[in-house]
Amino acid sequence: MSTELSQIRSRLEFIYGTDQAAQVLPQMQALIDKWREKLNYSGPLDGETLPLDQSHVVMITYGDSIRRPLPSLQDGSIAFEGHTKEAPLHTLKQFADKYLQELVSTIHLLPCFPYTSDDGFSVADYRNIDPNLGNWEDVEQLKENFRLMYDLVLNHCSRSIEWFLGFLSGDPRYEKFFCTSDPDEPRLKEVFRPRALPLLHRFDCTDPEGNPTGRSEWVWTTFSQDQVDVNFANPKVMLEYFDIFLDYVARGAQIVRLDAIGFLWKELGTNCMHHPKTHAVVQLMRSLLKEVAPASVLLTETNVPHAENISYFGNGHNEAQMVYQFSLPPLTLNSFIQGNAGHLTAWAKGLPAPNSHFSFFNFLSSHDGIGMLPARGYLSKEEQDYLVEQTLARGGKVNYKSTPEGDIPYELNINYLDAIAESELPDELRAAKFLAAESILISMAGVPGIYVHSLLGSENWTEGMEQYGINRRINREKLDVDSLVEELEQTGSLRNLIYNGMKNMLRVRRAHKSFHPAAAQHIMEMAPEIFAFERGEENDRVRCLVNCSAGEVSLPCSGGKDLLTGKNFGGADSVKLEPYQVLWLAEATPSTR
Repeated sequence: MSTELSQIRSRLEFIYGTDQAAQVLPQMQALIDKWREKLNYSGPLDGETLPLDQSHVVMITYGDSIRRPLPSLQDGSIAFEGHTKEAPLHTLKQFADKYLQELVSTIHLLPCFPYTSDDGFSVADYRNIDPNLGNWEDVEQLKENFRLMYDLVLNHCSRSIEWFLGFLSGDPRYEKFFCTSDPDEPRLKEVFRPRALPLLHRFDCTDPEGNPTGRSEWVWTTFSQDQVDVNFANPKVMLEYFDIFLDYVARGAQIVRLDAIGFLWKELGTNCMHHPKTHAVVQLMRSLLKEVAPASVLLTETNVPHAENISYFGNGHNEAQMVYQFSLPPLTLNSFIQGNAGHLTAWAKGLPAPNSHFSFFNFLSSHDGIGMLPARGYLSKEEQDYLVEQTLARGGKVNYKSTPEGDIPYELNINYLDAIAESELPDELRAAKFLAAESILISMAGVPGIYVHSLLGSENWTEGMEQYGINRRINREKLDVDSLVEELEQTGSLRNLIYNGMKNMLRVRRAHKSFHPAAAQHIMEMAPEIFAFERGEENDRVRCLVNCSAGEVSLPCSGGKDLLTGKNFGGADSVKLEPYQVLWLAEATPSTR
């Protein structure tokens, strides 16, 4: 038995006990054999080295974020699901082939499967593409010019999925497929809650013909009544998800994102977050990749304080190769709102040194809001409250979570451009301020993950948020591709300024090994308004300077060439940064104070 298979056995024993693990192990071996034959990987990688470099940039998007819609509905409402002239995945390919090839390497398709709520995260069928978006052939065509990243939503699924209907009707195939509990169980109060919603909901049971039986089940619903939590304590559940996981890899997923993974394992008497058996499940998934697909990458999504987040690196070799950099969005936002990068600098100084085995997935905005929990411990309560105040003043909303001390801010729901750069600023200054923030995620150690609406300079979609009553939709606009292209090509428009600014930074990133995810990073302490760091080694080094303030700042500097503009500062002993200016200086020795 190989070392990896031996580790798989020991992890199964840890999760299920020796006797049950002995029954599950042959099924795991069969799963490995099945997908090893289908994937037929014969490359040089062994699953240890992160197979990504400075050319890898991910764009995060829904399958229908860019669409060619039919005319508006007669009542004037927004045309949403199904109201398109062509499959949105086909529209996305056409747009991406023309406008994105020089910017991004990888397209992250947020859940594009049949669903019933939560904009895709309540999955009703894991193995088929939502027909409102297209089909697997459309996804396959995207692979012609881009790598792909998929979501695996494995804490919960839709209450309309076949599994849950079978569970309620007593189908033995789905016995113990879902997490249940006595609603009077006092230990439920200890469970970590991400939202101010009930942990359990009651569901009526039926007979196999669908007739009511008078019996009911209280089922865990961590995120909503329509999202029922699956039970990984049942090995059949684990094997089903592992098969889906490897199917996604076979369908082109270089990166698989494990959605809400921290909530996976339920055990009363704990807070049910980051349970040791949750980590063991992630370790099993990493082992599966090493066995059958060592060129693929596991990415964990855990919107929690920083120390908990990076625990999913494991020992650096046995869990996720990438984790979301969840502290970056609120700390960057705070830097630009306060005009002071002090907290961002202090946090960044404590990050693990870059290496070739694992890295961060750097992002500032996504389909969700700006998480506030990762800012706790870095920002004071007053500073957090000010972010909330500014979010509301700039047209956003705030979602809260319940704690024993009362509700606290969980996430800020606002488009990141509107959060960073006030709408009353001139477009050129708004674009400069926003691009300065985006430069941080593009240049810091890690792999950039850029949300489609940040890449294309979108603003708050207040209309969609208000029509559907969902705060998060403020940053989930469906873009008419023809109108989008017109704005992108209009010289001096906000979209045009941001798109071209992003294009320039990403071009420079691709061309310089100093921005490799594993290249060295040294955080520098300079003026408080400046976020400063160096990337790369002595003979191939870039110094990144970002002015987070509305004022001019002069810094001691021994010169260098700005990679973004080509300007050469020669032997200057100081450099002046204009408001929100970014410099990427090469061939210079730093001078700090």
